[in-house]
Amino acid sequence: MTKVKDHTQSKLAENIKKHRAKLGISQDKLSKLADVTYNTIIKLESGANENPTITTLLKIALALNTGVDELIK
Repeated sequence: MTKVKDHTQSKLAENIKKHRAKLGISQDKLSKLADVTYNTIIKLESGANENPTITTLLKIALALNTGVDELIK
């Protein structure tokens, strides 16, 4: 089970970075657009946050102009 969680988490981190880079915005800018802390973005992109809330994921997805499904797949 840990292996699946690690894979999902790394995909989430990778997808957030990919979408953020596509928009050409910094982690700080994303945190402001999504109304989440800068630390939250850093932890998500590094894989340190293993259990983001659906609210956090939704805010980030909206800021990145994508869906939650695109971030977690």
